[in-house]
Amino acid sequence: MIVTFETLYEILRREKVRPELQSLDNDFIKNTTNYMNEKVAILSSQKEKESVFSSQEVERTEKQIENIKRIIKELYLIRETKIIQIAMSSARSNTQINVQNLIPEEKEFYNKIRNILVKNKELILDPLLEGKAIEKEKPKVIKNEENLLKLVRFITPVPQFVG
Repeated sequence: MIVTFETLYEILRREKVRPELQSLDNDFIKNTTNYMNEKVAILSSQKEKESVFSSQEVERTEKQIENIKRIIKELYLIRETKIIQIAMSSARSNTQINVQNLIPEEKEFYNKIRNILVKNKELILDPLLEGKAIEKEKPKVIKNEENLLKLVRFITPVPQFVG
């Protein structure tokens, strides 16, 4: 897939219009990064040239880069929201949902979010539904070879000290 301004705009438009997550090429991030680097290289070469028309070209290229960044950011935010919604649905129904339209980086994000939601559900909701008390993690005591360390918790404010 060759990334251009038009393809980015079309991907964003499809992502906005359709409720389901749209399919992207697995190399989308790499290709988009290359496209951005090419635009930045074009901009720097235009800045090196000195002519009457170069200032207009520089402004136009800067505007293009700004618009590309805006599209990429908006696309990311829309896809992020959809991925979080998919992870929530999957965690709530306790089923794996088809995530074939995710690129590898998004799959990792989806799995992390889903695992956090499932774990949180197991720690809070499941015990509540079963009528069990929610167990809090106990502070861990760190044993040192030379001496025994103890956890000290201040229950009232104390002035700042050093050492």
